[in-house]
Amino acid sequence: MHTVVMTKGVPDFREGQVSFDEDGHLERGKTPTVMNPNDKHALRAAFQTKVRNGGHISLMSMGPPGYKEVLQEGMRDVYADDLYLLSDREMGAADTWATAMTVATGLQNLDEQPDLVFAGFKTADGETGHTGPQTCWCLDWPIITHVLSLDIDEDAGTVRAKRLVDGDISEIETVEAPMPCFIVADPEFEPTYRKASHRLNHKDLREETQQRAEEYEDHLTVWDHEDLNLDPDYIGLDGSPTIVSGVDPIPKAPSEREATMIEADEREGLEPVLDELTPYAAGD
Repeated sequence: MHTVVMTKGVPDFREGQVSFDEDGHLERGKTPTVMNPNDKHALRAAFQTKVRNGGHISLMSMGPPGYKEVLQEGMRDVYADDLYLLSDREMGAADTWATAMTVATGLQNLDEQPDLVFAGFKTADGETGHTGPQTCWCLDWPIITHVLSLDIDEDAGTVRAKRLVDGDISEIETVEAPMPCFIVADPEFEPTYRKASHRLNHKDLREETQQRAEEYEDHLTVWDHEDLNLDPDYIGLDGSPTIVSGVDPIPKAPSEREATMIEADEREGLEPVLDELTPYAAGD
């Protein structure tokens, strides 16, 4: 089994103000970045497949050189055997369509065709949910979205999944598709390890990948548009049909709390604090 997980770096909104250029494009190189939270659900789904069925997990992203740390985060916090970064200036400012074409080419450039490609539900910045399905469309593979759980039948070459119907938590259906296949993991996805051997394997693999993440660059491959034989006219900003009409900056929330520092041995300072908190401790 060879599985690939698509991931993306998103602005770390905890850091407050993000940086945009004069054309309204996010300046990712100047903005603190973290791994998209929904992509971790996809990684956990891929990790379940590795624990149960064995094989190899690759983590792939497109973005600036700083995304190396995003890939390291995915390797350390969830799981990955190796990492792929598609990166150069020609790929910059891409919309979801130009990104999908680039990532699809990256998938085709792997030494081994993946059996499954996992994608997150949507990103925390764009929130379109387009890139996974559009990449799948480029490859003409089947896709299962809103996946809650899945099982692999390697002999039959199929994946069987339970999924939400139109994202409705009250209606669930079971579907089956041939591999290779795209899987979009829903945020409600929960990995399950029914056998003791699975749980032991899970523990061993987690320890192994955390050690590997310390030297993640030894497991990292970086491809630019020339490595992938991509025409610059069809990728990045030039290949993006989306036009940004405007953006609303995200300001850093002002601090509204005031704090008074009190040393533990300052009885006079502690007494009013205790007087104020005692009613809450009594349940008043």
